[in-house]
Amino acid sequence: MDSQQSPHDLTSASGKAEEVADKSTAIIAYITLVGLIIAFVMNNEKKQPFASFHIRQSLGIVLTGVALGFINIIPFLGWVISLLGILVLIVLWILGLMSAIQGQEKTLPVVGKHFQEWFKSI
Repeated sequence: MDSQQSPHDLTSASGKAEEVADKSTAIIAYITLVGLIIAFVMNNEKKQPFASFHIRQSLGIVLTGVALGFINIIPFLGWVISLLGILVLIVLWILGLMSAIQGQEKTLPVVGKHFQEWFKSI
């Protein structure tokens, strides 16, 4: 009836807590621009690889959305490109969020590898 935990149990418990915090930060990154900023600040002190991965993916989605906003200024052709681009971004956002919820580091189709490369300092 030993009530003490072994050091291995404590390590796994703290590791599990860090994993949950890491996953939470990754999920928050996909929830609006404010969520991305909060996740960035949360991850700034102690760089968590999983959270950093998803912050880079989310930042890429947001910046692509801003670029599409500028393209939307162009009459007709810009509107069509922007509309199609926003629909693609919504799909990418859902894929990224689902990947974070499942605890996986799946890059987004087509652009995910570029986001990881461009924002590797985050």
